[in-house]
Amino acid sequence: QVQLVESGGGLVQAGGSLRLSCAASIRTFNMYVMGWFRQAPGKEREFVAAISWSGSTTRYRDSVKGRFTISRDNAKNTVSLQMNSLKPEDTAVYYCAAGNNIATMNPGYWGQGTQVTVSS
Repeated sequence: QVQLVESGGGLVQAGGSLRLSCAASIRTFNMYVMGWFRQAPGKEREFVAAISWSGSTTRYRDSVKGRFTISRDNAKNTVSLQMNSLKPEDTAVYYCAAGNNIATMNPGYWGQGTQVTVSS
């Protein structure tokens, strides 16, 4: 059974930083593209960032480029999202996802989500 468990969310002031982590119980973790999505109240879930199985390729939504960094540790089955220069519009529930391609992710597994709130 695959489980993705996020941690690291919280409340931060605008301009601050948070680091999200996702622990995956997947036997073949290094074969999955891993990524992060987010969903703000009243809005649809949207893609944030993805990283290839080797970590050599990353992709970001335009609004977080230069501020967010995704990374993974295949030895520990973890993926992280370092979020700097946070803005109130980054407020959302952030979800870890495991998929099969970096273009669309096509997530097959989701975490339960962690709340990120950025105050102005």
